[in-house]
Parts: sequence; C-alpha cells; structure tokens
Amino acid sequence: MLVTSPPSPDVAPVTLEQVSVAIGGRPVLRDVDLAVRAGEMVTLLGPNGSGKSTLVRAVTGLLPHTRGVVRLFGTPIEEFGDWSRLGFVPQRSTATGGVPATVREVVASGRVGRRRLLRPTSAADRRAVESALEVVGLTDRASYGVSQLSGGQQQRVLIARALASEPDLLVLDEPTAGVDLPNQQALADALGRLKARGATILLVAHEIGPMMSLVDRTVVMRDGRVAYDGPPLTQEVASHTHHDHDHGPDHGPGSHDHAPHVASPFDWDRGAH
Repeated sequence: MLVTSPPSPDVAPVTLEQVSVAIGGRPVLRDVDLAVRAGEMVTLLGPNGSGKSTLVRAVTGLLPHTRGVVRLFGTPIEEFGDWSRLGFVPQRSTATGGVPATVREVVASGRVGRRRLLRPTSAADRRAVESALEVVGLTDRASYGVSQLSGGQQQRVLIARALASEPDLLVLDEPTAGVDLPNQQALADALGRLKARGATILLVAHEIGPMMSLVDRTVVMRDGRVAYDGPPLTQEVASHTHHDHDHGPDHGPGSHDHAPHVASPFDWDRGAH
C-alpha cells in the first residue's frame, strides 16, 4: 500500500517569501509570496508567460531564484537534502527518454533516490512500485513497453514514477496537456487517492476538468506575480485565466515561461532508467 508520511500542520511543504527569478537577465517572477499547506491540493493557473512553470522549477530546484527565500518543509532550498520527499512530473516529458523500457522499469526508476548506491531492489521497493502502478490504473500494462502506450497513459507512468518514491509533496506541471478525457479522469482518480492519503499537491494546469472537485485552493499568476490566491475558481472562470496569446509587457508573442536546462535532483534525463 502506497503511503505518505503524516503531514505536519505546522510546517508548510512549500513556502515562497518575496521570491524573484530572472532568466537571461529578464525578470520572470517578481516578489512572489506563496505557501502551500500540508494536505492541500493547490492549482496554479495563468496565461503563457505568467511564470507558472518558472515557479514550479524554482520550487523543485531546477531554477535558482535571484531574490527571496524558497523553503521546502521549513528548510531553505539551498540546505534541503531529502529530495525523496518531493515528487515531480515535468511538462511535456516523455516516459522513455529514448531508452526502450517497460512501464514497470520506468516506475521503478522512481525508487532510485530511496536506495543506497548499488544496493539491490528491496521488497519495500517492489511494493512501492506495484502500489504506484495500481494507483494510476496501469497494473495490467506493467510489462508493456512504454512506447506502446498512448500519450495519456505515458503521463500516468510519469506520475507513477513520482509516486514510487512515496513523496509527501507532488508537483505536476500541466499533466493533462494534450491528454484525452478518459486519461484526464484516470489522472484525477490517481490524484484523489493520493490526496486522501495525506499528500500535498501543487498542480500547474491549463484546464481543471475532472480534477475540479479535488482542488482546495487556486492561485492565478499574471506577469510574474500572484494575481489571485483563494478558494477554487469554477471551471468557467478558471478557463479565462489561460489565454495562449495573453502575454504581459515583458513577454513577446510566442514566449513561454520555460526555464533553460539546469541540472537538479529532478533532471529526469540523466539516464536514471
């Protein structure tokens, strides 16, 4: 059974205090204050160029901040070392990385951070992998090659890989982008089960869809700042926060808030699987 550590109500898994981020000298985040409390599911919305993906990359250590303080579980990110407590599902990533692998092999790679170097797979590792597969509804596809799966199923493999580390905090960057409705529902079911077990979830989303009932709080980004932080927005209102051609004054046409490649504990392309 997949479990998470009991959340401490006194320590927010994510805290940003006056955080700014610049990419190539261009400000992307500007003095952002944000706290994600234990057990919450928070959706991060906003138009392209608003800073959503930059924010989650700052939270996961993929991108350094230029000002302010980022804390994970109360610890400044520069001093944080227990990365197995944080699971990350990146935006528009593939589950294979170009390497032929089965679904189970990819999900098992999520246990690497839990094992000592060269230590063989343990019974606990195997149980965590099987539980993660069950949570995302892919137990019957475990022996399939990942390349045989649909895009939506591959997204579920990436979520299972993140879940295999048994994280207390799960960060997802637009996991439903380009995913059909049945797979969106499967993703929602998986996140609902994880949330019920006490995990904290920070979700960047274009469309909320079937996940609407799970959301505790909505944060809307505009021009690198928090424009709204409060109760969940309805689907109709939320849909108006994301416009593909709505860019702030510092973002030209076609720009995105994608960070350049930076090595970090969540650089999934390092050949871990």
